Amino acid sequence: MADEDLELAIGARIKELRIARGLTLDELANASAVSRAMISRIERAEASPTASLLSRLCAALGLSLSAFFAEEDEEVSPLARRDQQAIWRDPGTGYVRRAVSPPGTESKVDVVEVIFPAGARVIFPPNTASAGMTQHVWLFEGEMEVTHRDIAHRLTSGDCLFMGVGDGHAFHNPGEVPARYGVILDRGRS
Repeated sequence: MADEDLELAIGARIKELRIARGLTLDELANASAVSRAMISRIERAEASPTASLLSRLCAALGLSLSAFFAEEDEEVSPLARRDQQAIWRDPGTGYVRRAVSPPGTESKVDVVEVIFPAGARVIFPPNTASAGMTQHVWLFEGEMEVTHRDIAHRLTSGDCLFMGVGDGHAFHNPGEVPARYGVILDRGRS
């Protein structure tokens, strides 16, 4: 899918979800801590949301990024083939996010693979809409520095860090090569 097509799809999906939940732009802005103007620009495909911004919007809409990218009309299957897994590139950092979990299942757990460029940094501020969600970050290759609750954790290959999603956190790849890691996200909601 071309970048312009993806921007159109993201904008349309956010607007569709916002309207389906009966939210105005102002209400979504208040719930997500994303400005009304930015949400409007995203919905019109005039702006590409960064990973941090998109995760705040998704949390305010009550979904994970994996659920956001899942095709609603797709037949639910317990198998997600690699070539059919949704991929998204963060326009701010260039990190690539692959939704590994089969979409549309009743699981409250999402599995994601991330390729994080050397030198990249992304900050996810605290977000009450994500309260109750937790994640494990399992580093496969490279190195990462993950800051959670003002504590910087240096991860090397094989390390796994557990943290609350709503607490806010920062990811930084201090290395000279991309890092590859898995995120196991537990939405923990009924």
